[in-house]
Amino acid sequence: MKIIDIHSHWGTRRGYPLQTEAELAQQKKTWNSEPTYHTEAEMLEHFRQSNAQVILDFGYTKYMPVEQAAAIHDYGFEVQRTGMQQLLGHWIHIDPASGAPGLRELRRCIDAAPGFIGFGVSGSGSAPASDSSWFPFYDLCIQAAIPVLIFVGTTGLGAGLPGGGGILLDDCHPRHLDYVAAKFPDLKIVAARPGWPWQTETIAVLMHKRNIWYELHGWSPKYFAPDLKREISRRLRERVLFGADYPLYTYDRLLKDWRAEGYTDAVLDDVFHNNAERFLAEVKRS
Repeated sequence: MKIIDIHSHWGTRRGYPLQTEAELAQQKKTWNSEPTYHTEAEMLEHFRQSNAQVILDFGYTKYMPVEQAAAIHDYGFEVQRTGMQQLLGHWIHIDPASGAPGLRELRRCIDAAPGFIGFGVSGSGSAPASDSSWFPFYDLCIQAAIPVLIFVGTTGLGAGLPGGGGILLDDCHPRHLDYVAAKFPDLKIVAARPGWPWQTETIAVLMHKRNIWYELHGWSPKYFAPDLKREISRRLRERVLFGADYPLYTYDRLLKDWRAEGYTDAVLDDVFHNNAERFLAEVKRS
C-alpha cells in the first residue's frame, strides 16, 4: 500500500515528541510504552521501507522560546533536504502569545522550508483555536497560502496527572474549528484527530464547512466511533487523510487495523494516498 502520512512525529532523540523526564514518565503511564530512538537516517529508511511519504509535527516547540524553536525548525529542514523522497514537510507550532517574534519565525519557516509547510494550532496548553491571539497567524497563513492544522478532541497531554496537568479538554472542542472556518473562509484548514468525545459534532462541522480536510492520526480505526466509521466510506470519503502518529503507532499495525474494518480497496486507496495527493496538489497550486 502506498502511504502518504499527513501527521506523524520524529523518531530521533532530538525530535521525539516527548522531551522531558516528566513527559517520558507520562508516556509509560498513559500509553505503556517507552521511546526507542533512531538516527535520522534510520528514520528515513523506515519510511522508505514502509512505502510512506510523511509530514512530521514539531508540536513541542510551541512551549519553547522562539529563538530556541527556530533551531529545531532548522534541524528539521536540514534532515528533510537529505530525504526529500520520504520527508515531505512539517507542521510548525509556535506559541500564539509570542506575538511579533512568533510571526517572524513562521514567516522565516515559510521562506526556508524545502517542501511542504503548515501551521499547527493546538488549544492544549495555550489558547483555543478561536482565541484572537491566533488571528495574526491565520492572516499570515492566508497570505502565504499555507494550511492550518487545527486539533480537535481529547489529547494525551496531561492525561493521568492531577487536574490533567492544567490542560482543558474543551480548548480542543470542534466549536473552535467551526468558528475559525466561519471567520476565516479563505484559510486552508485540516482538522486533526478523530474528535472524540465530540465525534458527532466534529462531523457536523465537516458537513457544514466542506472545505475542511480531516486527518485521523493518533487512533487505530478500530476505536473510531460508529458514525465516523460509517462516514469514512460515505460523506467524508474524499476528505479523510491518513495520519499514523509514528513512532507511537507502526504502519504495519495501522494497515492491518484499517483492513480489518472491512473497507473496500478503493476506499483504502483514498484514505491512504489518493485524498492526500489531491490535498497536496491543492496546496501547491496556491
